[in-house]
Amino acid sequence: MVKKGIWIFALILTVAGLWVMSIYPTQAQENSVNYTLADLNYRDFSYKDLHGTSFAGATMWGANFQGANLQKTILTKGDFLRANLKGADFTLTFADQVNFDETDLTNAILTDAMLMSSTFRNAKVIGTDFSGAMVDRYQIKSMCETASGKNPITGVETRKSLGCS
Repeated sequence: MVKKGIWIFALILTVAGLWVMSIYPTQAQENSVNYTLADLNYRDFSYKDLHGTSFAGATMWGANFQGANLQKTILTKGDFLRANLKGADFTLTFADQVNFDETDLTNAILTDAMLMSSTFRNAKVIGTDFSGAMVDRYQIKSMCETASGKNPITGVETRKSLGCS
């Protein structure tokens, strides 16, 4: 009888211990970090799940975000100068006043993103999907000069998503 009680007590302690350990994750999730006003120049965020994160006012010159999930992020006044954004997903992102100059947006998805007052000087927009995105007319006109391709995920042509004539 005593041995059975010890086994039950040991089992309860083990289950309780596992439950307590599961409450506190041992590793921080990338999308739970706040990068507001951070210096992230040349950092590698490739293929990371960063959805819902804030990069407001951050500098990310030459950073690598290839294939990253940036859905529903806040990028207000962020600076992506010469960043690698190939295949990144910016769906429903709030990116007003962001510098996307000289970035590689090949096959990126910017559907339904707020991109007002953002700049895209010399950005590579091949296979980039801007469907439903809010973009300044001057930036659209400028991107239409070099826009081409079809996004491999959404199947939408870049020129069509920008409304190029």
